[in-house]
Amino acid sequence: MIIVKTREEIELMRESALIVSKTLGALAPEVKPGVTTLELDKIAETCIRDHGAVPGFLGLYDFPNSLCMSPNEQVVHGIPNDKPLENGDIISIDCGALKNGFYGDHAYTFEVGEVEPATKKLLEVAKASLYKGIEQFKFGNRVGDVGYAIQQYCEAHGYGIVRELVGHGVGASMHEDPEMPNYGRRGRGKKFIEGMVVAIEPMVNRGTHRIKQHRDGWTITTRDGEPSAHFEHDVALVDGKPELLSTFKYIYDALGIVSDEEDAFRAQPITN
Repeated sequence: MIIVKTREEIELMRESALIVSKTLGALAPEVKPGVTTLELDKIAETCIRDHGAVPGFLGLYDFPNSLCMSPNEQVVHGIPNDKPLENGDIISIDCGALKNGFYGDHAYTFEVGEVEPATKKLLEVAKASLYKGIEQFKFGNRVGDVGYAIQQYCEAHGYGIVRELVGHGVGASMHEDPEMPNYGRRGRGKKFIEGMVVAIEPMVNRGTHRIKQHRDGWTITTRDGEPSAHFEHDVALVDGKPELLSTFKYIYDALGIVSDEEDAFRAQPITN
């Protein structure tokens, strides 16, 4: 069942989403060769708690940390550890925060040092596909319209779209209806309605779309060992159109990146 949010609840969700966005922004300058994912996890937990929230992932389904940290061929759900990141790595950082009874859930794949051009291209396409999907999250469309847009864009560039892992509704629970696959057929699936909030999150592999789960019960990697990229936004359906609750602005400010990619989906300016 889809749980529709009121305008007041959407604003509370925006607060939670922006705490996650600010946390990812705080991590951005720290993602560099030599740092461990456990060190980044501690920074994130402190940042989330300093904003009056609690880490959304810590203890959720018995997950042991505040961040899912997935380098290189890891797709999602990687567990932070004491292995230092290396020059040329990429790492997906997925973060959640719970405040005022609502979750924010948001992810970005970072470059570590100097990354090879083929991997940079993967990240560019994966992030662009996120916005291709968000464009289709509008009144009258269906779940399949979002998945189709993401799939067609990524496969046109020769990349694999993960099937087994999907986006989702988000609200008072981290995972709500509807599931939001990153593949599909136009005009199929549940219809979008005013007040829905979803997490759209393409998981895009440089090689095959096939994946495998590891014995820790969490870590998911590509089956062929090729790198994978993951980007995620929280999006509300407001006045029939997609409105971003999360933002990459704090990441871009930290890294000196100029971008207008979010402008079409932003109803109000983001302040510091």
